[in-house]
Amino acid sequence: MIYLDNSATTKPSEDVLSTFSRVATDFYANPSSIHQLGGKSEQLLLEAKKQVASLLEIKENEIVFTSGGTESNNLAIKGIAREHKQRGNHIITSQVEHPSVLEACRYLESDGFEVTYLKVDHQGKISLNELKEALREDTILVTIMHVNNEIGTIQPIEDIAELLKNYPKTFFHTDHVQGFGKVKLNYQHEGLDLITISGHKIHGLRGTGCLVKKSPVKLHSLFHGGSQEGQVRPGTENLAGAVSLAKAMRQALEKMSQVNRINELRKRLINELELHESITILSPEKGAPHILNFSVKNFKPEVLIHALGEENIYISTKSACSSKKNDVSHVLAACGHTDDQAATAVRVSMHIEQTEEDIDAFIKAINKILKKYENIMG
Repeated sequence: MIYLDNSATTKPSEDVLSTFSRVATDFYANPSSIHQLGGKSEQLLLEAKKQVASLLEIKENEIVFTSGGTESNNLAIKGIAREHKQRGNHIITSQVEHPSVLEACRYLESDGFEVTYLKVDHQGKISLNELKEALREDTILVTIMHVNNEIGTIQPIEDIAELLKNYPKTFFHTDHVQGFGKVKLNYQHEGLDLITISGHKIHGLRGTGCLVKKSPVKLHSLFHGGSQEGQVRPGTENLAGAVSLAKAMRQALEKMSQVNRINELRKRLINELELHESITILSPEKGAPHILNFSVKNFKPEVLIHALGEENIYISTKSACSSKKNDVSHVLAACGHTDDQAATAVRVSMHIEQTEEDIDAFIKAINKILKKYENIMG
């Protein structure tokens, strides 16, 4: 079996599963309980937070454990909007964000906030000049993803952070879900206030993630309840999830040495696919090393995905959060690709230890499928 849908989710590592099982079994007491077992759980939770902070080289109190990317994005966007609405009601994002960002912004629009959706070029990248022109006195938040989940475009996050250093009333949030462990980011940059990280995209578990909330950023909580996570995210902590997330993050960063190898596999894949006149590469040449989006002319994505599935090879279409909708990808549409290209696009997304043999098998399988289709069509 060859799994090439890692931008949707990854297979949890054995170490992560073992860590989760051990903690869930041995440290099941509530970290808020005042007895000794609760104290041990609390200490382990603090140690997990310390480990994550050390990996990112930030402060321990700047880590908020969440259930993953969608919650972290909502907490960052709605949390800033609610907490700082007296300062302004203008938000800037892009047209190619993850649904959890776009829908959060649309929700806030229905509640009186103004949102500017920056256009992107054919590669899916925003313009720093257009961002600067969009900034206003009442802009309280800029939220731009680091790596696009559909086509792999890398946005200039550190350049944006550098620009926004000059706008102290404007907070900057980035969705780093697809970038962590694949594309470097300066987590300590003073212009970067909020960072979203998800566990299940880095061989961790679903339902785990964190939001980096720099000091002294204040957020309005999405929930009401206890005082956990500095009252930003109340509710009994998922201790086993937090500890396993720390393990997954450490392993992801340790394996970043393999990024160049994965990028070479991506280049080889592009070269092989471009031999077919019917295939158009839709990802930027200098995109993230693990994501490649392409379209096959007159070939429905579901047909190609099913045919590859018969070969025990698994790829996807657009974002898993919207892949069951029949509408054209909003990302490809924003990049100016034709409706036909957007409607026939598929995505290959590799994990950090993907092998050359996997890619060889994929190339062989798609060549076989396209040849069979061409013979049928004459």
